[in-house]
Amino acid sequence: MSELRISGLYKAFDGHPVLHGIDLAVKPGTLLALLGPSGSGKTTLLRVLCGFERADAGSVEVDGRRVAGDGLHLPSEQRRIGYVPQEGALFPHLSVADNIAFGLPLAQRRARHRVAELLELVGLPASYGERAPQQLSGGQQQRVALARALAPSPSLVMLDEPFSSLDAALRLETREAVAHALSAAGATAVLVTHDQAEALSLGHEVAVLWRGRLLQTATPQALYQRPVSRELASFIGEAVVLPGTIVGMQAHCALGALPLVDPTSAAMQGDVDVMIRPEQIELLTPGDSRFAAQAGAAQPLEALVQDVTFHGQDAAVMLQLASAPDLTVRARVPGYRTPRAGERVRLVVGGEVSVYAR
Repeated sequence: MSELRISGLYKAFDGHPVLHGIDLAVKPGTLLALLGPSGSGKTTLLRVLCGFERADAGSVEVDGRRVAGDGLHLPSEQRRIGYVPQEGALFPHLSVADNIAFGLPLAQRRARHRVAELLELVGLPASYGERAPQQLSGGQQQRVALARALAPSPSLVMLDEPFSSLDAALRLETREAVAHALSAAGATAVLVTHDQAEALSLGHEVAVLWRGRLLQTATPQALYQRPVSRELASFIGEAVVLPGTIVGMQAHCALGALPLVDPTSAAMQGDVDVMIRPEQIELLTPGDSRFAAQAGAAQPLEALVQDVTFHGQDAAVMLQLASAPDLTVRARVPGYRTPRAGERVRLVVGGEVSVYAR
């Protein structure tokens, strides 16, 4: 296990800055998901860390050993960093076993050192070592690429959107296999992705890169519940943002008086934007016993279902609020509780909310 520490990292191409003073620390044994939209600088940062690109300023340390900075640029082969590219990039003329052993010293390569062990680690039978890469599925090829990266016992493993070309079911299966293999190997890893669900489900921590700047680094739950800006809230999943005010320890908006996820937000003065996740909005239909019970509330939340988009396991529901006909909000409900367009429902908002100064 190794620690990665990045300080003040800058990189530009043809005078156009791509990375702006990146500061980041990855603890030993941690899988950090580096999340951001296309063009945010994710792959450039990974290439600088691997030594494929030279940093213009700043430093990179791996387990206390400086590999870049102050005029130093250690070649990639001396950094002990494993790299898994987007498409796996296996050599088609080599067997699976020879692909895995490719980066080892000659004697170990000839002996196919640890090949069977590494195949087992990534969830593949040892017999697959004799196959050609073309005989494997996309997900299996990505597992072999990971085994190849782990073969030299690297200090760090870098994964550049390794699941993006796989279909949904295979992506999930391969994700789980890769996460298990990294954990079993005790590896410190950085996973580059633009997929929010992938970052939140795999990363022990998630760092969000936006236009070359690091906006927030946090655990997946903290990032999802307490994003530092309304723009980031909308990028990390879906967000319902409503105008409101702070009264005591609550945010008052069109969906009622809601508790704050961050008590320090109570110090905000004046108008705020209230961020609610769509799955926090529960719909009660006339057949639900709580529908009638809520009628006794001082101001029951009522809405008209305008539109429904069914996704199978859940559904997105557009709602027109009775108390504010010009305002529509999006709720996300379990698929088996999907209402019909034109149906009248009542709303219950659960959990806490984040607020942002307007």
